[in-house]
Amino acid sequence: MGSVVLFLTLTLLAVSSPTVRSCPPSDRAALLAFKAALHEPYLGIFNSWTGSDCCHNWYGVSCDPETHRVADINLRGESEDPIFERAHRTGHMTGYISPAVCKLMRLSSFTVADWKGISGEIPDCITSLPFLRILDLIGNNISGDIPADIGRLTRLTVLNVADNLISGTIPPSITNISSLMHLDLRNNKLWGEIPRNFGRLRMLSRALLSRNQLSGKIPSSISKIYRLADLDLSLNSLSGPIPDSLGRMSVLGTLNLDGNKISGAIPASLLNSRISNLNLSKNAIQGQIPDVFGPRSYFTALDLAYNNLKGPIPKSIISASYIGHLDLSHNHLCGPIPAGSPFNHLEASSFVYNDCLCGKPLKAC
Repeated sequence: MGSVVLFLTLTLLAVSSPTVRSCPPSDRAALLAFKAALHEPYLGIFNSWTGSDCCHNWYGVSCDPETHRVADINLRGESEDPIFERAHRTGHMTGYISPAVCKLMRLSSFTVADWKGISGEIPDCITSLPFLRILDLIGNNISGDIPADIGRLTRLTVLNVADNLISGTIPPSITNISSLMHLDLRNNKLWGEIPRNFGRLRMLSRALLSRNQLSGKIPSSISKIYRLADLDLSLNSLSGPIPDSLGRMSVLGTLNLDGNKISGAIPASLLNSRISNLNLSKNAIQGQIPDVFGPRSYFTALDLAYNNLKGPIPKSIISASYIGHLDLSHNHLCGPIPAGSPFNHLEASSFVYNDCLCGKPLKAC
């Protein structure tokens, strides 16, 4: 009798407490549909995508330990993983990103990076993934627009679609992603203006938008992003003046605005700030270099070449605490080059093609 009761008890427990700990069939089906849209002929990274449990030894797939739903897809075409070392090559994958990935409703991180040959567009339905924190598609051949309602991804911390063929404008809704910390849109075909309220992205630490076709003015609201350390807007078609408020940002260390159509004067605030890497070269900046250098002026690189700067090199520049690389060439500067640091280690190429600069390392005055 006791054995019968024990058997019934174990049977009830088995019914009420599922013992299957593999991923749901729906997640497995979504992964296989995602795989079917891609072709990777050299490394065999999808060879492990077999069996009923996609949470166990499927290359690049990780699951939540509690729910056993797929949480991460991490497929990088450039990696130190042994599968690449054995093949003695980087990865190359063709195909497109299937909308089937949008059925992975617990997906937190989606990385399909540096495969060079993946084309097609970013599926619009990607914005329906409520738990997505990382979207990294760098280094592919993806075209089309950034989904217009990207702002629905309110938990997103990383958005990286650099080195693709993405066109269209930066969606205004992007400024709704209040948790965004890393934004990389470099080397695409984006056009139009940077959203005026870009400063709503208060958690942003890196904003990399270089090598696009962006136009219009630099939004002054950027200065409200108090965590921003790296701002790269180089090699676009931005115009108008540089907002003076950029020089008063508390942690901004790198400001690259080179290769645009920026005009107006250099804000004095930029030369006596926390910025240590400042590149304003190849613009249409006018006026004199502000005579405001001081002990707070610490530059690993200061590049003002290829502008329309006039007048002398300011005498206060010798009071800067450090200037590693300085380029003032291709302007209309005139007068003696100040003696002493930081000019002792600089070559003539830092000063050539001006109107009438003189003194070491150029000819004597």
